[in-house]
Amino acid sequence: MKNIVIIGGSHGITEPLIKLLEPSCQVFSFSRTTNFDVLKDSLPADLPEVIDGVVYAPGSINLKPFHLLKAEDFQKDFELNTLGAVRVLQALYPKLKKSEAASVVLFSTVAVQKGMSFHASIAMAKGAIEGLTRSLAIEWAPKIRVNAIAPSLVDTPLAAKITGNPKTLEVTTEKHPLKRIGNQMDIAEAASFLLSDKSSWMTGQVLAVDGGLSIA
Repeated sequence: MKNIVIIGGSHGITEPLIKLLEPSCQVFSFSRTTNFDVLKDSLPADLPEVIDGVVYAPGSINLKPFHLLKAEDFQKDFELNTLGAVRVLQALYPKLKKSEAASVVLFSTVAVQKGMSFHASIAMAKGAIEGLTRSLAIEWAPKIRVNAIAPSLVDTPLAAKITGNPKTLEVTTEKHPLKRIGNQMDIAEAASFLLSDKSSWMTGQVLAVDGGLSIA
């Protein structure tokens, strides 16, 4: 049975992911709802000696015009989205090395590859995640695979300000070639695939799960 660590595993896209994984994996989930602050707290010392998968899912949606963003906004987004992932991966690297075939799944956003207004801060932070994904994929090969998922808008609590506005939601939905926004299972299935042996010949990839928005 594989040991999988999920950071940010209480709401949103990781909730159905845990349900997908639990029949065949032992899942260790840490989030703010369990009083775990990724920027302050250390992972427990009693985790298994071998970790076969890591999912880093904390994120933010800080949408503002560029001229209204402060340095603190950029710093806050970078710390949560990027430095938090660095902190977790450095802590778990010794345990990942002991796995016969480990997999790391990080999260970017469609806004990195597709220019989008008001996304400067989050696109910068997630752009760094894509760079980290490719760098670690080379450095940690061949035993540890590192991939990322770049979603578009997904119906999660984090996106409630957008999905809860009918007019904004309608406009956003229409921009996607598949004419719908994502649901939590869309992303959970992709993450489950990247953690599994079915993706054993994939590393360093940023998987667009975005309803076609990145090519629209």
